[in-house]
Amino acid sequence: MTYNKSIGERLFDAFNIVLLVVGSFLFLYPLWFVIVSSVSDAASIASGAVSLWPKGFNLEAYERVFNDSRVWLTYRNTIFYVLAGTLINLVLTTLGAYPLSRRDLYGRNGVMLFIVFTMFFSGGLIPMYLNVRDLGLFDTRWALLLPGAISAYNLIVMRTFFQSTIPDGLIESAKMEGASEYRILWSIVLPLSMPVVAVMTLFYAVYHWNSWFDAMIYLQDRSLHPLQLLLREILVSSQTNDMLGGVGSGDVVGVSETIKYATTVIATLPILVIYPFLQKYFAKGVMLGGVKE
Repeated sequence: MTYNKSIGERLFDAFNIVLLVVGSFLFLYPLWFVIVSSVSDAASIASGAVSLWPKGFNLEAYERVFNDSRVWLTYRNTIFYVLAGTLINLVLTTLGAYPLSRRDLYGRNGVMLFIVFTMFFSGGLIPMYLNVRDLGLFDTRWALLLPGAISAYNLIVMRTFFQSTIPDGLIESAKMEGASEYRILWSIVLPLSMPVVAVMTLFYAVYHWNSWFDAMIYLQDRSLHPLQLLLREILVSSQTNDMLGGVGSGDVVGVSETIKYATTVIATLPILVIYPFLQKYFAKGVMLGGVKE
């Protein structure tokens, strides 16, 4: 049985298609422009001749970026922060969400009230800075790993998943068999909760990859800086002098701009490659957060 759409429905579909095409172009063009500019000739960049297609294909900017030791150092630091930070986040968020999902936990509503309170009110940047300094975390890798070890929103999402998905009877049966709480969590709850674990892994990993502000505040040792902080210095402060060796005075502006574009591509490339395959987990994370008790 076929359904013939009315003229109004066809016009509505056509309008949606046009709107989506225009919206996609507006979102994708800046990214495309950065990629095109990173492989264009420096003179074309300086003159503003680049728009949709490369002008004078040139990979000199990438060569200069990859020859800079700061890029490789900050790349290694970022990978460490993503792996170590995500592991810490997952462990602590899971250990916090599981007991709060148990209806027999005394005072859990009061604890949840305090957790939700932190989502709306905080002490601010200065108290946080003083706290990090007094705990001896300042200018160490731990300053980027411990202060944000648990996200209140992510903890609530994981708690809601545990509470709405894991049957109480399953946990009670495991207790009757003599299983401890840690054994129940490790052998029963987590294997049944891989969707929410995947979502939390993705959320935390993307956060650590894009993070730069905490490093700017807490890290003075440049050998500890992440890649995104180096990218900020190059884009905002135009700190490209170390990459401009051998460039003539007339080409400095153009080469400096291509270096900025190339660094941006290199810093975002992993996310650009991985995101299309993990996009469904973002949508799933939103759905998990909307599950009611």
